[in-house]
Amino acid sequence: MHSKTFPTGDAKGDVEPAGNPIDSYREHVAELLAPIVGISAVDIIPRLQTTLSQDKGDLMLAVPSLRIKGKSPGDLAVEWAGKFPNSNLVEHPVVSGTFLQFFYKPEPLMKNIIKTILRTKQAYGSIPQLGMKDPKNPSLGKKSIIVEFSSPNIAKPFHAGHLRSTIIGGFIANLYETAGWDVIRMNYLGDWGRQYGLLANAFELYGDEEKLKADPIAHLFDIYVEINKVSAPEEEIIKEKKEELKKAKESKSDTTALELEISTLEAESTNEKARKSFKRLEDGDPKALETWRRFRDLSIDKYTKTYARLNIHYDQFSGESQVEKFRMDAAAKRLKESGVSEDSEGAVVVDLTKDPKTKKLGKALVQKKDGSSLYLTRDIGEAVKRDEIYHFDKMIYVVAAQQDLHLAQLFKILELMGHDDVAKKCQHVNFGMVLGMSTRRGTVKFLDDILRDAADRMHSVMKGETEDQKENQNEKDLQRIKDKYSQLDDPVATADILGISAVMVQDMTGKRINNYTFDLMRMTSFEGDTGPYLQYAHARLCSITRKAQITNEELDSADLSLLKELHAVNLVRALSTWPEVVQTTLKTLEPITVLSYLFKMTHMLSSSYDVLQVVGSEPEIKKARMALYEAARQVLNNGMKLLGLTPLQRLVSAFW
Repeated sequence: MHSKTFPTGDAKGDVEPAGNPIDSYREHVAELLAPIVGISAVDIIPRLQTTLSQDKGDLMLAVPSLRIKGKSPGDLAVEWAGKFPNSNLVEHPVVSGTFLQFFYKPEPLMKNIIKTILRTKQAYGSIPQLGMKDPKNPSLGKKSIIVEFSSPNIAKPFHAGHLRSTIIGGFIANLYETAGWDVIRMNYLGDWGRQYGLLANAFELYGDEEKLKADPIAHLFDIYVEINKVSAPEEEIIKEKKEELKKAKESKSDTTALELEISTLEAESTNEKARKSFKRLEDGDPKALETWRRFRDLSIDKYTKTYARLNIHYDQFSGESQVEKFRMDAAAKRLKESGVSEDSEGAVVVDLTKDPKTKKLGKALVQKKDGSSLYLTRDIGEAVKRDEIYHFDKMIYVVAAQQDLHLAQLFKILELMGHDDVAKKCQHVNFGMVLGMSTRRGTVKFLDDILRDAADRMHSVMKGETEDQKENQNEKDLQRIKDKYSQLDDPVATADILGISAVMVQDMTGKRINNYTFDLMRMTSFEGDTGPYLQYAHARLCSITRKAQITNEELDSADLSLLKELHAVNLVRALSTWPEVVQTTLKTLEPITVLSYLFKMTHMLSSSYDVLQVVGSEPEIKKARMALYEAARQVLNNGMKLLGLTPLQRLVSAFW
């Protein structure tokens, strides 16, 4: 049962709730209901749910959920409501069919919630006990989780799938940290394979040291494109010659010369040179390793700087190269010895169609005919390695829905080969596709380009220079925007943060699994539920704070009983649910859960400003309202940071 923070019956509501304040209200209501219902408060607590809309109360009990026999749920609801005693924390319950609705009493709610938020600040909403191995024994420490996300391929474009993985993965890592877990953020790079032989050869032909140091990701991609312009036609010719050879054999013609020609073309091809180059890398050739390591290290350095703009950092840059051969060999051996894998025309497969329960997973190829390993083999070795090193309690792979089958096969094969303890701790968090994305590089999507395009657009909006602004706003509004722009200390940095907020919020608007269309115009608007609108809402609260000129000490002494307006009461009711939103999101891992809450709360704020004015009000009312706005700003700040955004304190907008 939750620790008791409110006395029952004659509660004065003067004790600050700990962790999730709604848990304290649940306990209070449950203890008042227990003797009426005839079951323990412990059994009632989990059935007291928060409501979706404030008109249905703050807490709601579905009477049928208690499974009391003898009377209809509707009759029981009426009976229990009639017997419910007076409480200084909640109003008398309202009967709605088979539901009991409980509304918090405004005055104690104001005092408890606002004071708690002002005291705990950025910790409000965090519930560290959720991340403990045993909440009753803190000495056992925290549970640990690995969140693998982003995982781009070096020398290839940072495509839309990587962008979504980065944003969603960063959010999930923040979420588990807020819940008290020890989070290991991991980036599993595509940093191995024949393409690195191709890349090494490309650098010898087209490489430029200065360009490599200035922008390694772009330069490596450029030379990769160049060498593919050479290798692609070669491969096409070889393909045509092989078709010719096939027909010649069918007609029983002499193929000696043609076979020699194909053999020579293959031996002298760019791809064969790349294969040999990669073989030297696999064999540990010092020069090959040095070149590969430089490419990898420079790319990681560049990625790290770009990730920092998204408020993302990594504890570990892992990658395909880090999976030792002995681990892959051990995985293959265990698969064979356990009878999980079988030979199939020279290759090694795991046939999951034999079991009706896993038939839909098909056949998984774990080793090619030439004996070389595949992604699946590496992933098996890597999962086992991580368990040995980190002893994690949970591991989440944030990977696009196109990889659903691959991850399902991985988890099932881990289970079948005896690593079911590892498989049970693994989870795939998937997501849909981004449609319609284009940047100044055309179809090539580099993360820096995406963010730069968004920042440039926001900078134009901030200066009032977009075509739609010129068409739809009058001279006075445009001048107002220009005046506010001149007040910014660093408009370029502000535009960058706004652009990043625009990209991230658009990505998180909607369920993860849904595809969405990348719309630069819509996402960079201050109108509607966008990243810039959230930033505007936060900046406006900061503006009110600056103009009010009230100290923190004065806020602490505010008489919160003066907040009697319905706008104030409903806003605090919304603020009280923030920890509950965090807990719910931990179950769904959906950023939209947090985002929807923040937009709903900012809309409530927007409708309150005319009713709850700070500047010009009586001194005590001014303090009370400012305490309310500061609490709202803190919750908005906490929510934005959880999403990975950087809350701005000053902003250019024509809205205030």
